[in-house]
Amino acid sequence: MAGNPLPYFQSDLLTGNLELLARQLVEGFITGLHKSPYHGFSVEFAEHRLYNEGESTRHIDWRVYARTDRLYTKQYEEETNLRALLILDVSPSMFYPEGSKAKIRFSVVAAAALIHLLYRQRDAAGLCLFSDVIHTLTPVKSTAAHRQKMMNELQELLNKPVNPHPTHVAAVLHEVAEKIHRRSLIMLFSDMFDSENPDELFKALQHLKHNRHEVIVFHVSDYETELEFAFADRPTEFIDLERNEKIRLNPAEIRDSFRKEASSFYQQIKMHCNQYKIDFVPCDVRQDVRTTLQTFLIKRSRMH
Repeated sequence: MAGNPLPYFQSDLLTGNLELLARQLVEGFITGLHKSPYHGFSVEFAEHRLYNEGESTRHIDWRVYARTDRLYTKQYEEETNLRALLILDVSPSMFYPEGSKAKIRFSVVAAAALIHLLYRQRDAAGLCLFSDVIHTLTPVKSTAAHRQKMMNELQELLNKPVNPHPTHVAAVLHEVAEKIHRRSLIMLFSDMFDSENPDELFKALQHLKHNRHEVIVFHVSDYETELEFAFADRPTEFIDLERNEKIRLNPAEIRDSFRKEASSFYQQIKMHCNQYKIDFVPCDVRQDVRTTLQTFLIKRSRMH
């Protein structure tokens, strides 16, 4: 297998405290966003203040200007009634590569940081863990005790044996759509390797949108090996982690066709997300989770 050096957040997690790491990440990328119009996941109007020369004119209230002949900007504050559900795929393929478990570690750290951010904003959050079925589905709450419970669930996930059951993303998303009755922000962390027909996966995403949920797909992959197939050109045994099937081959023999199929799958997911107005966030587990989240949050802040 190709080497997979651990980014700092993953190596720290091997011995560190997840909650502390999440807090450090949130403080870090909020500091990095201090010059942007960042107000969390969603915002509501709070009050006016005088416009300062040199600021962006995007939030100037032109109606007030027409009445007063003075420039005022709208100030915003975090909503306190946002409901968010973080859904983590914990099927065998998410524990790849075998040594580092980089995909599930990336997902756990990112989810923990987002939970901490939601708590900081006084928003309610819940956690769902699934493979072929839902294993954990917590209530959606904003209390400190509930946040700690979710952090504990995520921390324990890294120490549990790999779940042997294959992924059924579509079936689980349909179930979630039926269980979550109040409009929510759904954040899905998955490699989207569904053992069923891919069309069913897209129908499930559409089901969530039809129920008026906002959906964000964090597509988690090891780009070097899962998209580029960058393995050494020598006979190698490959194991399908979802079905435990094995095959021995020389990567050079299938690299071009593999890349073509992998790219097609990736583009298909991205296209359908765009079609359904779902945020698609590519997550390369070899990259820094802070950079991935900060890029995502900057993009969201510019939407408000």
